[in-house]
Amino acid sequence: MGEPGLAVIGAGPAGLAATLAAAARGVHVTLIDSAAEAGGQFYRQPSPGLGARRPQALHHQWRTWERLRDGLRTHIRAGRVGQLTGHHVWLVERRGAAGLTVHALTGPAQEEPAEVHADAVLLATGGYEKVLPFPGWTLPGVVTAGGAQAMLKGGLVLPGRTAVVAGTGPLLLPVATGLAAAGARVAALVDSADPTSFLRRSRALAGRPDKVAEGAGYAGLLLRHRVRTLVRHTVVEAHGAERLEAVTIAALDRDGRVRPGTRRRLVCDALAVGHGMLPHTDLADALGCRVDGTDVYVDGEQRTDVPGVWAAGETTGIGGSALSLAEGHIAGRSIAARLAGRVPDPDEWAAAARTREKLRAFFAAVDSVYAPPAHWAEQVTDETVVCRCEEVSAGAVREAVRELGAGDLRTVKLLTRAGMGWCQGRVCEPGVAGVAGCAQTAGRRPFARPVPLGVLAGAGETGETGESAGETGEPPRHRDPERREQ
Repeated sequence: MGEPGLAVIGAGPAGLAATLAAAARGVHVTLIDSAAEAGGQFYRQPSPGLGARRPQALHHQWRTWERLRDGLRTHIRAGRVGQLTGHHVWLVERRGAAGLTVHALTGPAQEEPAEVHADAVLLATGGYEKVLPFPGWTLPGVVTAGGAQAMLKGGLVLPGRTAVVAGTGPLLLPVATGLAAAGARVAALVDSADPTSFLRRSRALAGRPDKVAEGAGYAGLLLRHRVRTLVRHTVVEAHGAERLEAVTIAALDRDGRVRPGTRRRLVCDALAVGHGMLPHTDLADALGCRVDGTDVYVDGEQRTDVPGVWAAGETTGIGGSALSLAEGHIAGRSIAARLAGRVPDPDEWAAAARTREKLRAFFAAVDSVYAPPAHWAEQVTDETVVCRCEEVSAGAVREAVRELGAGDLRTVKLLTRAGMGWCQGRVCEPGVAGVAGCAQTAGRRPFARPVPLGVLAGAGETGETGESAGETGEPPRHRDPERREQ
């Protein structure tokens, strides 16, 4: 077992599964994560100072978490794993025969540079929520569905006493039941999906009866807590002077438009809203990895098309913790074999591969049902802010299209500054694209997060930035000079 070995970026289910699988086979692993504790968003833990007596009550699959946590501790004690918490990775470079370098920021202000050198890198960076704007969405009290869950799991706090959970996607179920179990009054779960659509996908769903049973379990909890479930409905507007006071919801027709005469107002002080998830692909993009649609491309071993780089979990496609665990396990075994100089035998992970394929088919069916309403942008008024960083309104975006001839998202950005702020479009891009009527195209960002100029200059002086994967070693198949400029 020699250094530098494997660097795993992300300590969620996929990263933990890969770390345990690789370390058990003699690979030295450096596990890097921005949080103070391992677990990712799915296994987010409350701070020890909060004194939570039963943290397991806030979690699904707690025993799986205990197995991962105990396995990680065992490998750390044995010296097979080094864990770096509070490290925010902003770039991964491939540097020919020298392997790869992971650049991160650490410290209280996230301005102290740190580097990890590795023979192989696993990208297990997870996903983030898709945010679609609507009038009033910037009011205090309006949070994302995942944000509400993170407040509950990590801070043991509720976003409000009376909540509405809205949008679409399977995440709404655990959020609504979690808030209700913690003492919030959930006035309604408002889902734009049509449940009858599941009947047309029964074959794929039947392949994972455990997931169907899990969904039925959540439905039972909603009944127990007397949470109204309104399907084929959407939030039209959030109301309030200083903070959220109520929301207006409405029924949708078969085409995804608001049905006239169906609007009603629900009093609440918290709105947890989400419209699905998107993979984190920034590091993969900067490396030159192939991205199919929104997902990082991987082969049967979870390898990307950049030598030495694997990917697993939500970054390869949104599919939940069980799929992330299977992909991470496969990646860890593959990396261990490749670093040992042998071609891995797929039989080594046959069970995980079967799980992976069934879950991919299951979530492809689920995603086809849980799609935002087709005409959601029609409810966004011209006065609604769609890019919060730069305070760009929907009217300005529409003017760029109608009056200035913008025909793509990049031109809209140049004309309005939408997406030029701190988040670099990660939050507002789906919303801006929908309002503009443009396709949401992937844009390559040079760094995964903002970097202080001093750190960037220091890295440049050592010659350790700017060298892309395609310039040393085997070039990615899709290198496109136009994408570099996006």
